[in-house]
Formats: sequence, C-alpha cells, structure tokens
Amino acid sequence: MKLIRIVLLAAFPLLCRAQKPILPDFHADPTARMFDGELWLYPSHDIKGSTFWSMVDWHAFSSVDLVHWIDHGVIFGLKDLTWADKFAWAPDCIARNGRYYFYFPADFQIGVAVADRPAGPFKDALGHPLIARNESGCTAMDPCVFIDDDGQAYLYFGQNQLFVVKLGTDMVTRTSPMMPLEVRHYHEGIWVHKRAGLYYFSYPSNLGDHVANLLEYSTAATPTGPFKYRGVIMDNRSRNVHHSIIQVGDRWLLFYHVQGPSPYERRVCVEDLRYNPDGTIQPVPMTREGAKPLVPPLPGPAAPVVP
Repeated sequence: MKLIRIVLLAAFPLLCRAQKPILPDFHADPTARMFDGELWLYPSHDIKGSTFWSMVDWHAFSSVDLVHWIDHGVIFGLKDLTWADKFAWAPDCIARNGRYYFYFPADFQIGVAVADRPAGPFKDALGHPLIARNESGCTAMDPCVFIDDDGQAYLYFGQNQLFVVKLGTDMVTRTSPMMPLEVRHYHEGIWVHKRAGLYYFSYPSNLGDHVANLLEYSTAATPTGPFKYRGVIMDNRSRNVHHSIIQVGDRWLLFYHVQGPSPYERRVCVEDLRYNPDGTIQPVPMTREGAKPLVPPLPGPAAPVVP
C-alpha cells in the first residue's frame, strides 16, 4: 500500500483547466462506496500510452478526508479469470453478509468476485460469467448493484439499452429474468441511488459533442420504473462521463472522470452535489478545487479490541 496526496500539477497540461484529479496514475469509471467508516473508490485502470481501452486490472483506494488516499494496489485482474482475457472496464463493489462483492465487465461479459475485506484479495466467485456475452441481447458492461431498503438486490448493466436482473441474498445468483428498462437518452455507465424514497438513475447520455460527455438522469418511484427524465447534471467536456453518487454524512458527492493526455488516459475527480427542494439535482460545475475535504474526517474502521 502507498499513501498519497494528489495535487493538480503542471505536468498534465492537456488536462482540462477546471479539473483537479484525486487519484494518481490514470484511473476512470469511479465507483464510490462507504465501508467501515471509510470512503472507498473502485475505478478502472487506464494504461499509460494506450490507444484503446485495453485495461487489464483494477485497484482500490480508500480515504477518510477526500485528500489523502491509500492505494491498495491491484485487487483483481484478468489474470484471475479463466473465461475472459481483455477489456477490464467499469466495475462496482458492494458489501453484504460481512463480505464484499466486486462486479466487473470483461470481454463483454459480467462476472462477480468476492472477498472478506474491501481491499481484497478478491476471487472469482463462480468460475464463469454471471451474465454471458449476448445473453441479454445488449452489450454486457458497466454493472451497477443496488440493494433496496427491503433487502432486494438489483444488478443494472448494458450499453445503449439498460437491463436489470434481481440477485439473491448470496449476491451471486440471478433470481429473475433480465428485464429491459426504457430510460431516455441512456448510453452506458448507469448509477442508481435512492434519496427520500425516490430512485435516481444517472448515466452518460447518447447526446453531446464529445461522445457521452453529458451526465443526465431520470427518476422513478420504483427500482424498475417507469422513469421521468430530469435533465443534465454535468458536462465533463471529454469522453464518457462515467461516475458515481454517494452520501457522506450530510453531503452528497459526485465522483467522475475526465480526459487526461488522451481519451484512453483518464483522471478521477470529485465535486459536491446538491438537490433542490423538489428533489431535482442542481447542475454540477467542474471546479479547480473539487469537493472540499471532509472535516472532521471519517472515523475509519474501528480499532480491534485488545483483551
């Protein structure tokens, strides 16, 4: 592990002027989760100098203040699979039953790995895809897992067509058919969160002039719709604004990526996100400072009790 503090350096002159990266190296597609009093990020890992999204592994990062991040190194990769060998793209991770479940796309299939700690090591839970290539009729990528207040887990995924399937309490078994959802302007990179009884579905749209640079959203009264289109949250002014939205204390945070030196070398950023009194999301501007540090910092995991 390596403790790092990230500042915006002149070494990245091609980075858009209004962006402050929070992670080192080139990472994208950030999934944010709260585990054990810490904020965790599970991004994809771009390869320096790449001319395509040829990623091969995933890191995990943790922080208690949004400023100092611990890089836990590679937690899982294509080398850990027998059924795929390319395209380690946008993942998700969630906790249940005292274990951590890492959902990942690989070669247009979706798998799930499991670990006893948020930093892993993760192991392929099934030895085969949870969702196989072409099984749903859409491109199987960009998984997002949501557990509702009643305990029901949902796995959302897909490019240009959004699909959902229910999961069992073991988090590795499908318990319903895969169902297409009609969400306006949906392209890829779905994220689902719930606030005040309303379900929010945010995603890079199929509009914009930089290929999915517009982050748009719809809402619904149930996890499967029907959906009401709400508008644009952000324009990241670069390619495919993958993201996640999470509540930390009384704040809501939007994690997203921006283009670095190339569309295949991206950087993770964070901004504060705010709601209007009617529940709609205020447009989020990119700022040079990014989200303010967490003050006081998060408690972190509880120290072990010494007899």
